[in-house]
Amino acid sequence: MRKSRREIVGALAASGAVLASTGGARGNPVSLDLAQVRKETDIACLYHCDFGDPQRFSQMLQNMLNHYSAYEFDSFRLKLVVVAHGAGLKFFLEDRAGTPWENDNIDPQLYQRFVGLTKYGAEAYLCRITYKRLNIDPAKTRKDAFLKFVPSGVATVAELQAKGFAYLKVG
Repeated sequence: MRKSRREIVGALAASGAVLASTGGARGNPVSLDLAQVRKETDIACLYHCDFGDPQRFSQMLQNMLNHYSAYEFDSFRLKLVVVAHGAGLKFFLEDRAGTPWENDNIDPQLYQRFVGLTKYGAEAYLCRITYKRLNIDPAKTRKDAFLKFVPSGVATVAELQAKGFAYLKVG
């Protein structure tokens, strides 16, 4: 029996809600092998996040939601990823103690809004060079399965573009 698009999207949304409610808990995010990344949807886009402004991050999340809505939340047609490096990493850290952002007050709802986007397939690729350069323990990262470590944020941006991902930067 063939399922309708609505049934498939509904099932994905339900599984995303379970993932969000359980936190997708496991060890630290896995390292993503960029050689294995493929553009597997009609439309694929990377959102470049190298900024630490919470309002700008909020605007990026709204743009991603609008992007998904334009395609009726069809994760078979649209893939969105955030590539975060520099100050953009702070939004994905569970513990900011000992980082340049330890005194920043970040509304926890920002991350929950990102979690909500993951039910449609959104992921975040986090730059290992930033962790090393700023001496941040990767264990401070949230433990959700949709977070992935990449060797370099800027190299990932270029790699994804070369593979057909469109580039967007908010602000």
